[in-house]
Amino acid sequence: MRTDPVNVTEALASFDDVYSPRIVARMNDYDVRVAHAVGEHVWHVHEETDEFFLVLDGRFEIALRGAADGTERTVVLRRGDTFVVPKGTEHRPSAPEGADILLFEPSGTVSTGDRHEGKLPDHVDSTTGHALT
Repeated sequence: MRTDPVNVTEALASFDDVYSPRIVARMNDYDVRVAHAVGEHVWHVHEETDEFFLVLDGRFEIALRGAADGTERTVVLRRGDTFVVPKGTEHRPSAPEGADILLFEPSGTVSTGDRHEGKLPDHVDSTTGHALT
């Protein structure tokens, strides 16, 4: 475990990959991850865990599907906004013009969920997070 401070701005500046989160800290059994987001992610679901988002910069959108009726709605987040996607909720993050985000997730959580819809685009990394270098 890291014992030195991590500057989130510097961490984000250390990589350019999109939808490829870096682990900046661990707390108990949770990862604190940062990521760049541009374009659409894939529809996916985390069956057993909520997913916390904090927008550090830009505009970030999360499309959500209702479990029972399949209705969709989109939550729009701007710098400083937080949102929690409840476990078991199908969602698709997107950032048409780009955004930087911070996430809290249990360690080992795959960025494309327990299941996802369709083929993964080249710009979406299915990962449990990468070490910050």
